[in-house]
Amino acid sequence: MRVLIITKSDIVLRDIDLLKEMKSAVTLTITSLKCYQELEPYAPSPFLRLNTLEKLSHEGIKTGLRLDPIILGINDIEIDKILILAKERGVKHIIASTFKPRWDSWKRFSRVFPEIAEKFENLYFKEGLKISNSWYLPEYLRKRLILKIRQRCDELGLSFSSCREGFPELNNSLSCDGSHLIGDRKV
Repeated sequence: MRVLIITKSDIVLRDIDLLKEMKSAVTLTITSLKCYQELEPYAPSPFLRLNTLEKLSHEGIKTGLRLDPIILGINDIEIDKILILAKERGVKHIIASTFKPRWDSWKRFSRVFPEIAEKFENLYFKEGLKISNSWYLPEYLRKRLILKIRQRCDELGLSFSSCREGFPELNNSLSCDGSHLIGDRKV
């Protein structure tokens, strides 16, 4: 059986014995090291998630990190530190995606980060692109952010994908979601 777990929770450690018995991989999402309480008030801290990635990797379970969402003015300046911390903890694959607000999430974001929302509102709603119910940053800006992450992943020896941005040429992995990590248990 092949299993890919995508989560924000450290509760996955509860099932380490099961995961070790099957072909599995785990990806954890980390959005920010600094503003995590405002962005994800009910999720475990990013430091607990990093420790979870380290424990899973130590047990031979391949791990990935979802750097998601990247938010201008919030966590874009933390990307390098997050990537280095992930690499140090045994992560093999990075998945990156930018913030794609819908009206409801934009309203929540604006309440929590009013200055940043005001600063970037035009980028999303005037210069950006609407796909379905989500608003994307302008293509040039998304590509610059994603390319920067891809280049840093190359330097760190991490596979990389960003599947919801529209730049498949920047992916260097066999899957977008980290499922290529599933295989032999040994790292």
